Formats: sequence, structure tokens, C-alpha cells
Amino acid sequence: MSYLDCVVIEPQEQANASVIWLHGLGADGHDFEPVVPMMKFPENMHIRFIFPHSPKIPVTINGGMVMPAWYDILDMSVDRKVDAAQLKQSADAIDALIQREIEQGIPAQRIIIAGFSQGGAVAYETALRFAQPLAGLLAMSTYFATKDCINLSAANRNIDIMVMHGSQDPVVLPVLGEQAKQNLRQLDYKVESKTYAMPHAVCAEQISDIADWISARLA
Repeated sequence: MSYLDCVVIEPQEQANASVIWLHGLGADGHDFEPVVPMMKFPENMHIRFIFPHSPKIPVTINGGMVMPAWYDILDMSVDRKVDAAQLKQSADAIDALIQREIEQGIPAQRIIIAGFSQGGAVAYETALRFAQPLAGLLAMSTYFATKDCINLSAANRNIDIMVMHGSQDPVVLPVLGEQAKQNLRQLDYKVESKTYAMPHAVCAEQISDIADWISARLA
């Protein structure tokens, strides 16, 4: 079995939970690596953080330039036309990472899927269709790209979902985060959300909130 290359940050003691965190377009697995030391968790919570590197593919909106991307974006209209087949292939690759964690002794119920921007769209697809109950889904500055074609799993109908977005985001407009929440609620998912006075980024207040949210999911 071949897996995506990943940045893996192990806890000081044997891991008893995992967070798989997906980067945005043009970034890589190192992008959110510096966030881990900024988050504080209970002493009995030993979390392995996994930051996969996406493949490098041509991206239409950037003139066909080859760059790290989970899928091709064909236009930047509000609704965003994306290559859904590529997105689903990326979700398949994240499925494999989840299964690897399970094989290493981490129950699915102690695995959180997180994603920023393009990675968040893959996180939605991955978590909501996964065949075993997961601990949570964290969607940051992103959109629900496969809302019309996702094969939802009964196992994650009650998954905890947190949607975070910047109120000044010029890249993934706040309306896209709002639409994702509405789509999820129409599908009877329970969704929490937080908004921050920031652009397409993460901020210190948000990082603290993420740590609290992860801690609550894994308590």
C-alpha cells in the first residue's frame, strides 16, 4: 500500500488519538506544523498530528501551473467549478491514512479530520462518507465542493462538525462558509461555527479555540 508523504508529529507518550490536517492550495504538509506547539491539551491526551502533502498537479485557475493541489479548480466563480473526480481521489488517499491509523491502534472514534481551504473541501468529502464513526470534522476557511455528489455514510450522521471562517476572507468568501453550513443543516448535520476578524488565514484566538474543540471531542 502506498501512502501520501506526510509530516508526522508524535506526542511524547504513545499516541491515543490522531488528527489528520489537510493544507490549502499551493502549500504543503509543513504549512500548519508550527501550530501544534501553540496548542495545549490535557495531560492524558496524546495526539499524533499528521499533515499530508498533496500531489503536484496543473491548476487551471493558475494558468495550468503545476503546484501542490488536492484537485484542479477550473474557475473562481462564487460556486467554484472543481474537478470532483480528483477531489474524490484525494479523499481516497486520506481514507488510506485513516485506515493506517486504525491499524496502528487508534480507534476511528479518536480520529479527527481537519482541513483548510482546498484541504477543507477534501475533509468534508472524506469525513462525511467514511464508513466508521470519526471523532470530528474541522472545516477552516473552506467550502463544501461535493455537496451535490457525495455518498454520505450513515456511520457519520452524528459527527461533530466545526466550521471556522475569516470575516475578511478575499479568497474563499465568507458566503461559501455560510453556504456549507446551510447545506449541512439541510442534510440534518449538527454544525457549530465561529467567525474571526481575519483574511484567508488562521489567528491566535482561532488556534486556542481549535485546541479546546479537539480536547472536547477526544475527552
